[in-house]
Amino acid sequence: MSQLPSHESTSNTPTVQLADGLASALTRNIAALAERRRLEDERATADQRIARTITRFAGSMWFVYLHAAVVLAWVAINLGWTGFAPFDETFVILATVASVEAIFISTFILIAQNRAAEAADRRADLDLQISLLSEHEVTHLIRLLTAIAEKLGVEEARSPELEELKRNVAPEAVLERLEEESDDP
Repeated sequence: MSQLPSHESTSNTPTVQLADGLASALTRNIAALAERRRLEDERATADQRIARTITRFAGSMWFVYLHAAVVLAWVAINLGWTGFAPFDETFVILATVASVEAIFISTFILIAQNRAAEAADRRADLDLQISLLSEHEVTHLIRLLTAIAEKLGVEEARSPELEELKRNVAPEAVLERLEEESDDP
């Protein structure tokens, strides 16, 4: 990929801009995520693939069109509007078929939602780990910059806020505090 010439200063840009407009780190991350999804799809069981396919179809307009056509034809035939002999004049069979179909479609949707929830949980765990790592790195950088600022005699290095910022956050303490706050009326 070729780099675009830039007329702007790149001092604020952490990565190189590529011809497609995306930064190289972003392009690499997108590729890694796409590969991860591809691998997850490959690892899916046959049951999961079937459920996903049915759920996708059930959530499409083609599903709506197909059902509209079947129900209209069913009603037209059983009201005697066509040359075909009615077979469900009370529409009991139609209601039964629709009920059974709804049970199965609901089950497939629940399977898909469970899989989506598992993926969301994995992403949340990853986000938390990255956030904790970032917090640790930033804390370390604050310590280093404070030491440099003190050595250079920069007045801001004596800010009381910096002492608090130089301490690592204990995630379990934050969670406990959040739980305490949410339990209060």
